[in-house]
Amino acid sequence: MANPIHQFEIQPLVPLTLGGVDISYTNSALWMSVAVILSLGLLSLGMRKKEMVPSRGQLAAEGLYKFIYGMVRDNVGEKGIRYFPFVFTVFMIVLLGNVLGMIPGSFTFTSHIAVTGILALMIFLIVTVMGFVNHGFHFLQLFCPPGVPLWIAPLLIPIEIISYLSRPVTLSLRLFINMLAGHLMVKVIAGFSVMMIGAGMIGMLGSIGPMLFNVLLIGFETFVAFVQAYVFALLTCIYLRDTVEMAH
Repeated sequence: MANPIHQFEIQPLVPLTLGGVDISYTNSALWMSVAVILSLGLLSLGMRKKEMVPSRGQLAAEGLYKFIYGMVRDNVGEKGIRYFPFVFTVFMIVLLGNVLGMIPGSFTFTSHIAVTGILALMIFLIVTVMGFVNHGFHFLQLFCPPGVPLWIAPLLIPIEIISYLSRPVTLSLRLFINMLAGHLMVKVIAGFSVMMIGAGMIGMLGSIGPMLFNVLLIGFETFVAFVQAYVFALLTCIYLRDTVEMAH
């Protein structure tokens, strides 16, 4: 049976070093580049000719735009529309990272905690910085809202601080674990089916069940790829709302 972990190994394609630091162009970087080029190409080509009767590409581009715009407006508010380009970019990165990983022989860069962790940390830092920029030290009211009894503040403040600091951890782990676990299951069951085929006629007949299950699992994983991109963008909006809505 093929090693199911092999699909997550980062392999250098163009070995490079700078000052003793390995900066090789890897399979992960390759599929990140594919995601960037694909997103720019699809959106640019889709909106190149704005027609009254939209083409499929225009419908897809406008649909994505309206979907994310509505998400930002509904969860951050009208004042949060300025964050739309950021949320849209995050959504496209995660979506394409998830979906491209379903192509046989590709690399799922969102299955690495280094990628999801950096994305989550970037969101955390932007929320924190913009919170202080927009509200000054009033942003600290996030940890102890006005009207909270003084006797409960010593208990509430540490809980809120821990909850706030855990945001990048939970955000990154949720995406990383879902992508890792799903791809592992698909690979293990596929390997099991191939192993049974090599066991003769009985094994070949017995492999039909696992193969059919794997087809369903691949369909489910594709659905999860979209759901996880949506959840990641939605939580980003919820966190950004703290930089807009703040009692003074």
